[in-house]
Amino acid sequence: MRGLFITLEGPEGAGKTTNRAYLAEQLQAQGFDVVLTREPGGTPLAEQIREILLAPHTETMSVDTELLLMFAARAQHLTQVIKPALAAGKIVICDRFTDATYAYQGGGRGLDCSRIAMLEQFVQGDLRPDMTLLFDLPVEDGMARAVARGKLDRFEQEQHDFFAAVRQSYLQRADNDPERFRLVNAQHTLVDVQRSLDVHLVEIMSRARE
Repeated sequence: MRGLFITLEGPEGAGKTTNRAYLAEQLQAQGFDVVLTREPGGTPLAEQIREILLAPHTETMSVDTELLLMFAARAQHLTQVIKPALAAGKIVICDRFTDATYAYQGGGRGLDCSRIAMLEQFVQGDLRPDMTLLFDLPVEDGMARAVARGKLDRFEQEQHDFFAAVRQSYLQRADNDPERFRLVNAQHTLVDVQRSLDVHLVEIMSRARE
């Protein structure tokens, strides 16, 4: 078996965390060694950077600072967790990765994507996800779910237009790379979402056994 890198993308309230656990349970039941992780974060140092990124501040964080912190956490995460797990033949399931940077900092913040691409190549080299499950749902639904969860982080406090741009960026990336992306309708019930994931699980297991 070879290592396989699966990323879960989507806005707040899309159910990525819940379904990440579901995917891991199904794969582990079939004997696969699975590593669950997330971004920003995934290591003690990267989790500290996550806290800086998500916590509301009285000082406004510049867009460049935000972008560089994202990739600083990613560099640590790749070195300490993702690359070693893939080298050991494990399936890595990551809640968000660089597509989120293109969506949030590129789409939401309006950063030139060529700048993101330069950092992507610098930090990741040729490493890209083998498959990306994009959990998509209307902005209003995602915002309502985020509010229902409780206290909002710095990103969750953004306005509708920000999240609309994030969603559009995600969908555009999926359109541009149909071989990697699998679209999941996160507006459905959890049962229906997981039924749709079962189809993708078959593909994941097949590719991991190649």
